[in-house]
Amino acid sequence: MNTPINDNEVKALISLLDDSDKEVYSHIEEKLISLGREVIPFLEDAWSHAFDAVLQQRIEAIVHRIQFENLLEDLKLWIHTNDDNLLNGALLIARYQYPDMDTSRIFEQLQQIKKEIWLELNENLTALEIINIINHILFTNHNFSGNTANYHAPQNSFINIVLESKKGNPLTLGIVYLTIAEMLGLPIYGVNLPEHFVLAYCGNDEHFQLDKKNVLCYINPFSKGTVFGKSDIDVFVNRLKLTPQDSHYYPCSNRDMILRMVRNLSHSYQKLGDTDKVEELAQMIALFNVK
Repeated sequence: MNTPINDNEVKALISLLDDSDKEVYSHIEEKLISLGREVIPFLEDAWSHAFDAVLQQRIEAIVHRIQFENLLEDLKLWIHTNDDNLLNGALLIARYQYPDMDTSRIFEQLQQIKKEIWLELNENLTALEIINIINHILFTNHNFSGNTANYHAPQNSFINIVLESKKGNPLTLGIVYLTIAEMLGLPIYGVNLPEHFVLAYCGNDEHFQLDKKNVLCYINPFSKGTVFGKSDIDVFVNRLKLTPQDSHYYPCSNRDMILRMVRNLSHSYQKLGDTDKVEELAQMIALFNVK
């Protein structure tokens, strides 16, 4: 638990951030970080009035540390709770780069797309007809598409940017698709296929209970919702020289998808040579391995 803050104490600490003594600065830095997110408005105000580039950089570093430590705590909570909502997980990862993003705008965008699809649905439609409706609204009306020009760019892993740009990688486009499907109560799930993320439309058994191993067809969100079958996955797995496993064909967990999102992001920053971000993302990945 963070210590209750005293406004005057915080301001006094911030006034010493430009101290040339590294030991003094390090002590002040750790003290401010220990006070938590409540000091961020004070730091941001100090940054706006600072004329020293070094002081601004120090403030930015402290704000980032506070935000990152809070993100780690929130991600740990998401991983270890039963209510591991997929969209909430994707928003946590977006918070890594965009801590001040407007989540209400994201919900509005998704709700609008969901409403457009819902108006076209009825109970007599087949799975393929439902998929065609979703695909038409997502990929034709709203122009979502795979970012083939900058496939490894970090922005492809941030759901807020994907919703703005209408471009993303297979996983993030899949999460947009899955979130809308969940809002509509449709039995569509993610499949953690190696080197490519796809979706599965699952059917019901004779007792009308959802059977996630009764996959009616697969959907490729990266190629505008192309529908394909199990034999296509057989060919893909064989081409990769892998031994077929259930995880290649059947739905994965929300945690699997968010872990893959963090790994994708780490790979993007590795390609850019941003070792600081790679190290921070390694801390996020480690949280998934803690029981």
